Amino acid sequence: MFKKILIANRGEIALRVIRTAREMGIKTVVVYSTADEKSLPVLLADESVCVGPPASNASYLNIPNILSAALMTGAEAVHPGYGFMAENPDFAEMCREHGLVFIGPTPESMRALGSKAGGREIARQSNVPTVPGTGVLGSVEDALLAAKQIGYPVLLKASAGGGGRGQKVVRTQEELRSAFGQAQEEARLYFGDPAIIMEKFLEEFRHVEVQVMGDGQGHVIHIGERDCSIQRRNQKLIEEAPSTLPESLRQEILDAGVRLAKHVNYAGAGTLEFIVDRDGNYYFMEMNTRIQVEHTVSEMISGLDFVKLQLQIAAGEGLSLRQEDIKLRGHAIECRINAEDPDKDFRPAAGRIDDVHFAGGPGVRVDSHAYTGYVIPPHYDSLIGKLIVHHDTRQDAIARMKRALEETVIQGPKTTIPLYIKIMENPFYKRGAVLTNFLKTRLEV
Repeated sequence: MFKKILIANRGEIALRVIRTAREMGIKTVVVYSTADEKSLPVLLADESVCVGPPASNASYLNIPNILSAALMTGAEAVHPGYGFMAENPDFAEMCREHGLVFIGPTPESMRALGSKAGGREIARQSNVPTVPGTGVLGSVEDALLAAKQIGYPVLLKASAGGGGRGQKVVRTQEELRSAFGQAQEEARLYFGDPAIIMEKFLEEFRHVEVQVMGDGQGHVIHIGERDCSIQRRNQKLIEEAPSTLPESLRQEILDAGVRLAKHVNYAGAGTLEFIVDRDGNYYFMEMNTRIQVEHTVSEMISGLDFVKLQLQIAAGEGLSLRQEDIKLRGHAIECRINAEDPDKDFRPAAGRIDDVHFAGGPGVRVDSHAYTGYVIPPHYDSLIGKLIVHHDTRQDAIARMKRALEETVIQGPKTTIPLYIKIMENPFYKRGAVLTNFLKTRLEV
């Protein structure tokens, strides 16, 4: 096992990795920007190294500085967390070239699955259904022809995209002519790659994802699925595990996820994202080759530590778990507590936290880097923390989440907590009638 690792991330995920590493007797080095000098991960890691000013491209995306920090401190491996460089195959390859273990899949797997176009092709080879769509489109003329064949409305997506960015819904030929160039430019700005694909746009669907672990030698297991349908602007707000899908459909999707991951000899933690329409048809969207924000709900129902599994696999200890070893119990829900104002189109609300008190009690978990006096910087995402609950049934978990939300106090910035309380009280949510347009159609947010 590693003696020291570097964590190339910030916020709650950096803290999450520190905690597991400490329990395993592994020393940690955390990198930080000048905006995060007083963050909790910096205060709790064994060592910390400043890698640049607040701008991400000068700090958390600064590969030479991060590699230098790892080599200077004697780290043997790099944990990328999620976001930033977690799905950057060039970074993973450079780690390997410098004698550092990248705690995640191989650069080859990341390249194969990292683009939506590549993921669609691998899904086809694995006999996993995909939404009707295209590979990378070369021109607006190609896009117009494809849209005519697929049928409007269509969705333009950045092939290298993620997190809901770089997506445009197009309903007419006229819209497509103007939107295509805009989508390419957004893709270039967000991801450094202007490649665009097209898919049939489904108005109403559920967003279901499969958690997998692989050893890189063809052994892959799933650790259940999650429903991530409550979203705003294609970004997740609430996740739960398991889903409320019929058991036969649920098992089909789980099998499809494992089949695709095996096809590429996947190593480490990964998530396969699927759309499920009202008729029960499911389609593969993409694979996230990293640990997810919402991994916590799967941990709660399985009793497993996913970061520990990541570290063991990366250190060459393999994956001793077999599918029959995975026992899923009860129901878990996660609410992402963001510094945002839901009444003002989720406008970010960076600033000082004057006071904070997180809920506790049976079946309640909080993953957060926030503390009283902490200043949320405006340079990064607005996540303050994650509130997770676990109980025997979904209805019990909803009641527990409502209680925990009402106990949680964050003074200073506006947060999404009041919105989540409304959702926990909503009759459609309570009975599992949840689609990705839930906020618009059921709460009018």
